[in-house]
Amino acid sequence: MKKYLREIELSGLLLVIIGVVCSMVWGYNFGMWPCAMGLLLWLITFLYKAFNWKEYERDNRQNIMILLIAIFILTIKMLLR
Repeated sequence: MKKYLREIELSGLLLVIIGVVCSMVWGYNFGMWPCAMGLLLWLITFLYKAFNWKEYERDNRQNIMILLIAIFILTIKMLLR
């Protein structure tokens, strides 16, 4: 797993980007599935790195900051609706 961690993470990111673009072009239902699969792949790498904290401490801190920023942005977006 450690050997393919970066590839799994990048493929998850690509699927999220594809899903967002597809949902903008063809609608939410079409873009939801690639985005969900990409987030699932990212979650797998996130959990693997979390269980191996000492080895991936820098990546874990970066992932936590990304999650906090995303939660903050989504909260603001929900409040402004």
